[in-house]
Amino acid sequence: APVFAALGDRTRLALLRKLSDGQARSIARLSADTELTRQAVTKHLHILENAGLVRSIRSGRESRFAYRPEPIAELRAYLDSISAQWDEARARLRAFVESAEKA
Repeated sequence: APVFAALGDRTRLALLRKLSDGQARSIARLSADTELTRQAVTKHLHILENAGLVRSIRSGRESRFAYRPEPIAELRAYLDSISAQWDEARARLRAFVESAEKA
């Protein structure tokens, strides 16, 4: 659930979108061209990091953040399996209703 909570914020989604190209970025670069303060970006990045969606890389005195795609892939696989279960249940229900209509 921490991944869903982390993804439930537009600012965090925008940060992930920036990082999804595979390049690690500093807080300064991530806060550039936004109205967000560095402190706000840092707060959002820590939430993303706690959810496993980004990792921090220490580079001298600066921390750089990189996207981790594994949690999203795991969520997608989980949601795909739930979707398949619903599709199967719906098909069984349809078959049951159609057989009952013929009787």
